[in-house]
Amino acid sequence: MTIISPETFYPKRIQELTAEKQKQNSRKSQLAWLRFFSLITAFVAAWLLWPEGVVVGLLTFIALIGLFIYFLKQDITNNAAMENTSRLIALNETELLILRHQFFHLPDGSRYQPAGHPYTHDLDIFGRASLYQYCNRSTSEQGNATMAGWLIEPAPVPLILQRQEAAKELTDKNHWRQQLQAYGIADAISTGTEEKISQWLAEENKFIHRPFWKIVRVFLPAISLTVLGLYIAGTIVSNQFFPAATLLMILAFSISKKVIPVHAKLSKVSPQLETLSNSIGWIEQKAFTSPYLQGIKNVFDHHPEKASQKIKKLTRILERLDLRLNFVVFIPLNTFLFWDLQQVFALEKWKENNKHTISDWFKGLAEMEAISSIGTLAFNHPAWVFPAISPDEAVFESEQLGHPLIPEDKRVNNSFSTKGVNQLNLVTGSNMAGKSTFLRSIGVNMVLAMAGAPVCASRLLLSPMKVMSSMRISDNLEESTSTFYAELKKLKEIIEAVNRNEKVFLLLDEILRGTNSADRHTGSKALIKQLIHHKAAGVLATHDLELAKLAEPYPDNIRNYHFDVQVANDELFFDYKLKNGICQSMNASILMKKIGIEL
Repeated sequence: MTIISPETFYPKRIQELTAEKQKQNSRKSQLAWLRFFSLITAFVAAWLLWPEGVVVGLLTFIALIGLFIYFLKQDITNNAAMENTSRLIALNETELLILRHQFFHLPDGSRYQPAGHPYTHDLDIFGRASLYQYCNRSTSEQGNATMAGWLIEPAPVPLILQRQEAAKELTDKNHWRQQLQAYGIADAISTGTEEKISQWLAEENKFIHRPFWKIVRVFLPAISLTVLGLYIAGTIVSNQFFPAATLLMILAFSISKKVIPVHAKLSKVSPQLETLSNSIGWIEQKAFTSPYLQGIKNVFDHHPEKASQKIKKLTRILERLDLRLNFVVFIPLNTFLFWDLQQVFALEKWKENNKHTISDWFKGLAEMEAISSIGTLAFNHPAWVFPAISPDEAVFESEQLGHPLIPEDKRVNNSFSTKGVNQLNLVTGSNMAGKSTFLRSIGVNMVLAMAGAPVCASRLLLSPMKVMSSMRISDNLEESTSTFYAELKKLKEIIEAVNRNEKVFLLLDEILRGTNSADRHTGSKALIKQLIHHKAAGVLATHDLELAKLAEPYPDNIRNYHFDVQVANDELFFDYKLKNGICQSMNASILMKKIGIEL
């Protein structure tokens, strides 16, 4: 099978879709003329053939009006296809922008940022220029929340492996993934719609199980239609028909008052139900090999009717109920058929058959959107790899590891490994040399790995671990919390997790920066010793070269690395390459001189 690069695929796909839209535009013009001529011909033919007989003229008129309706339906279908094609073009144009790292206009997931989370704030998981903003392709609010949840909480190993297999299967199914996304964009599904439906499902049925309403549902329309038939046949006259019809209308509308709360609760959800039906139908028709994808598909496969068909039925019921908004149509329908009563019976029957499954449909679609997002990420980055999971403790072995949110032409990759608990890696280096970025590279790739996604590396083997970080500390005026106290609170959480022997990997950047240098050194040294004692694993970045000397009394527990800087003619040059040992070059004095501090 020929593997196509994303840089080639997206422009080619845009070209194909643009050509398809041009054909659809031409068809739209043709259908407009066909509708016009069929309608004009219907009236002209009826007028010309009328002298030949009423039957001939009427049948000809009906046939040509039928042809007009056929062309009208074809035009509606073509318009829907045009809108779909436009959405697909926009999706491919967006992917091209993302490849160029122009993705800041996408939803950033800030709403999902948990307060006091162990790593999401430090690692830019949510917010502008975040991992979520870069990776997520979900369109429903449920899918967005699912993707956010995967980045917030590491998955169990079996689930990670299942997601990896599923994402690999979806990686080259670009047309299928994009169509799923295009359906979702049409009218994005909100949690509000799901909540409305859930509240309705939880309500007790008021009509379908009551014998009185079962009788009324049949008896009153029978009377109404009988009265109407007698009037048309001339058996009863106007002064008898209209009082009877008025009485029936009053009865019908008094019953309709009981239906208003149901309509108010479910009004305006039909477009999103259509999105749900189209999206689920697209999943239902696809054959999958991975157990994870098959499991999602099975959620929708309820014999003898599939979920998409059931949702379409609900949509049609709600559309019929919406006819109450058109008084010209609704008044006769409700008077002679007791229309609202018929529809509420249909609604309650649908509820009886599906109230225990519809929440699973929303959840299943959300999971498919999230795993499809990972498939897109894998396609966009063919050089990235799905990591292997180690059965050993505290393993992190990487080759050519880079930060996934740095463009490839600017990114500097590093190989780094640590194995086993009771192992701390100290990274020293000058300002701006790359220490913090290196720590975030480790952390973000661990988050991707624990979500079941590919990572920005040529190889990664790691143990199932949760990242805990202390990198970006800020004060909190609302809680009257200083920066130093905020950091102490975070370090306390880290220490407690380590003491509980939780499987965590620590990323600590310039700890205890909020206090004086003497206390900072003393506290940092004590913390490192305590972490070693409790068999912690992780990476610590520091400017304090004295801390690196702890490798002498703890040679089996501490390894030193550094990032250095080259100086030429008072200019700084960084290579951002991780090196063994303690940093010997610092740049603070040069930077201070550059801003005018006389040293």
